Amino acid sequence: MWCLELLLPLLLIIHNASSQWNIWLPRDISAMTNSCVVIPCSFMYPSGIRPVKGIHGIWYFGQPYPQLFPPVVFKSLTDVVHESFKGRTKLLGDLNQRNCTLLIGNIGAEHSGRYYFRADVGGANKYSYPDFTELKVLDQPNIDIPEEIVSDESLELTCYAPDNCPDMTPEIQWMYTDYLPDPEFSSENLEESNTAVLSNTLTFTPRPMHNGQLLGCRVYYPNTTLVYERLISLDVKYPPRSVWVNVSSEVMEGSSVTLHCEVDSNPPPRISWMFGEEELLWDTASNISLSLDDVTPANEGIYTCVGDNGYGIMNTSMYLAVKYPPHEPVVNDSMTVLEGTSLALHCSTQGSPAPTLTWLKDGELVGTITADELSVLQIVEITPHEDGQYRCLAENEHGRASSSLNITVEYAPVLLEESKCTVVREGVQCVCIATGNPEPIIEFYLPDLNVTINETDGRYNFYTHTDGHTSTAMIKLREKGERADNGGPAVNVHCSMHNIYGRESILLELQQEKKYMMAVIVGTIGGVAVIAFIIAAVRYVGHNNKKENGNPRQDVVLENPALYYSAVKKDKQNLRKKVVRHDDVNNDGYEYRGVGRPFSECLALTYLCNDSMRAHFILWNEVIKQSPTSSLITPTMTFQKHCFSLAFIASLRFSVCFFSPLTLAQLKTELLGSKFNSILEETTVRFPNTSLSDRCISSHISFSSVHCRLFLNLLSAWLPHR
Repeated sequence: MWCLELLLPLLLIIHNASSQWNIWLPRDISAMTNSCVVIPCSFMYPSGIRPVKGIHGIWYFGQPYPQLFPPVVFKSLTDVVHESFKGRTKLLGDLNQRNCTLLIGNIGAEHSGRYYFRADVGGANKYSYPDFTELKVLDQPNIDIPEEIVSDESLELTCYAPDNCPDMTPEIQWMYTDYLPDPEFSSENLEESNTAVLSNTLTFTPRPMHNGQLLGCRVYYPNTTLVYERLISLDVKYPPRSVWVNVSSEVMEGSSVTLHCEVDSNPPPRISWMFGEEELLWDTASNISLSLDDVTPANEGIYTCVGDNGYGIMNTSMYLAVKYPPHEPVVNDSMTVLEGTSLALHCSTQGSPAPTLTWLKDGELVGTITADELSVLQIVEITPHEDGQYRCLAENEHGRASSSLNITVEYAPVLLEESKCTVVREGVQCVCIATGNPEPIIEFYLPDLNVTINETDGRYNFYTHTDGHTSTAMIKLREKGERADNGGPAVNVHCSMHNIYGRESILLELQQEKKYMMAVIVGTIGGVAVIAFIIAAVRYVGHNNKKENGNPRQDVVLENPALYYSAVKKDKQNLRKKVVRHDDVNNDGYEYRGVGRPFSECLALTYLCNDSMRAHFILWNEVIKQSPTSSLITPTMTFQKHCFSLAFIASLRFSVCFFSPLTLAQLKTELLGSKFNSILEETTVRFPNTSLSDRCISSHISFSSVHCRLFLNLLSAWLPHR
């Protein structure tokens, strides 16, 4: 500092040898508050001037011209100075040596400003120099901070303290450096614009974690209480170092979900939510939220949050799973295929989680594919049994859906085992039953006569019936069925059936006469046994009825809901039963009095079997009229009476089956178009436990005139004892 003051006169002489009025002083100078500052100054005046009484000088503050009355900082002739500078200023230079250096002590912030010097050489030789020194009074040290601090790049921070007070030498110290990685410090004394400055430089490599951290520079003067500090916050620029999003989540279809994203970077990044290549939302911020309403399966997928702040880019993705019940499966169209064809049934659907696909045929399980969205059911060489409805059922934890298709299998005619010829009283009865799709057409062929029968004529009775894919045909021949001389059947009947897929002809087997006679014998013995049981039951029930008292007008429903008995008055006139006659049976409105419609229908069926059985009904009527057990049909029937009723129905099952060798299908064909066909069906429903029609047909018991005679003799022997 003092070296500069010694050199100033020499510099002025060399630089301004031909100058008139010149001055040299620092353009800027600084000092800490409450410290001091020395303003070095040298001036020149014209060489032709000879000071007589010495040289005087004045320092002004703010203005160089006296006529503007600027504050006087220092005046060499008097001690008259501005109030704010009293006792604070001192001229350190020798004006006669053209040195105007000024010392200002205990300066404050109000002393900051421009200082001008005016020289008075004597007489009219007075001059105010326009050049000035601007003093800056600091209350904290200066820190030189780079315009940009970037993470992972070396950083230098320099702290400056003015050293322009000869009696006070400053020292610099950095604060809050303990968290810095390997900090380095270096001090240096600088001369800037002829002013002294002390500097201290801190060197380190900042990290993202240092962003926002405090650093401080402290300037103090030893042996004084003067301490000056400055704190700064590090603004460390760094690229996105973390992008946080929701963890992958599951939501139900139709619900709402919000996806959050936070990015750690400086400066704040441009955040965008991406779905595939589509940008859904963006903003310049540290976080952003994407809301999805009424979520559909189309919203399922990968969502990516991207953060970019110019220093780097980073992204993180999440998977959004949308759960929903299976959609309606897509299956093959309904189809018609030929027997033996192989086919594949496809079922595909969508669901989340992946649904279980199950194939059902007519409600029965066929196959299951787990956790897949495609199922193929292979059917190799399809058969008629695989004809039906196929349904693909898709299930997951959120619901189920199904789709159906129908497979129709077409096949050539197939003859059923029930097809045969049977010897009956009128001749020979042949039944041919075949299945096929389309339904087969059945014809009978008599090779001996070279006759094809497909309709009724004067000699042959031809019946046909179709039920679904089953066709039934029956003919009655008047031939007696005797055997020929060669031991073969006298009647040869071929059953011929055909549809678009094939034709088949087969010789029907003729039932042997021995079997027919055995059926008659067995039927007779069985009928007698049943009638004997009925008589015993009637007497037993009649005896028990005498002991019972009950309301005869009350209807009773037994434990078996299929049997219902109507109430009957207990007077002799009403207990008399009507004899069944031909006209009665054919009367649609006929009902056997006191017994109810089921009994009437049974009698009608019996009448249908054979006209000769009317004697059976008449005699049975006489039994009821003469027996005191007529109360068997009263409302007070006990369990034993119920059993009797079932036994009575069982007896009818023998008598109704005059042509018992026929099958149930044959019987229905025989009765086709008859009013008794509906009766037969109703009777089967009304008596499910006795199943009149099925039991009758399955028993294969023939009831002949022999049976009638035995039955008549039995009653004749029994009635007189009554």
